[in-house]
Amino acid sequence: MDYGKTGAPKVRKNSPKHNEHNAKGTAKNPFSVKETKAELLARMKAAADAKKAK
Repeated sequence: MDYGKTGAPKVRKNSPKHNEHNAKGTAKNPFSVKETKAELLARMKAAADAKKAK
């Protein structure tokens, strides 16, 4: 008898336990929106300045 096949089925291990707040395809982060390099650099510089000011 194959005892490895007895019991309840195991839960999938690849599925996340919760949804991420910034997951792709959500209202906050839709697939179609891509920011330009200038917008990205401006956002990164603002974050660096805010961190430096603390």
